[in-house]
Amino acid sequence: MEMTVGAAAEAAGVSGKAVRLWESRGLLPPAQRTEAGYRLFTEEDVGVLRFIRQAKALDLSLAEIKNILDLQRGGATPCGRVTELLDAHIAEIDRTLADLRALRRSLATVRRAARESQRRGEDAVVCQIIETATPDTP
Repeated sequence: MEMTVGAAAEAAGVSGKAVRLWESRGLLPPAQRTEAGYRLFTEEDVGVLRFIRQAKALDLSLAEIKNILDLQRGGATPCGRVTELLDAHIAEIDRTLADLRALRRSLATVRRAARESQRRGEDAVVCQIIETATPDTP
């Protein structure tokens, strides 16, 4: 059964705009068109749209998703590539979490130093918190 952009989008749980974008980026094969120029999509296309939606929910980029789909369309089993991509995303999240923990420690240290300066009655030109921050503190 063939369906329009709107029907395919609704069936896949995405917007019509997303369908058009993903088609223009090569994630979907070019849709067949009616004589009036309306795009027509198949159930297989809807399956690909659902896959793209789920991959985006895992924070994969459109380029990464296209790479996976290209591998699959070329006859390869892309699960190894998917595992590599997920490992890279996990490593990036771990780096971000470590950076955030370090930033939190720095902020807590600066806040503590500012409180101590206020207790000692030290004057601030603008704001004790920033003025007491050490240069290596973000």
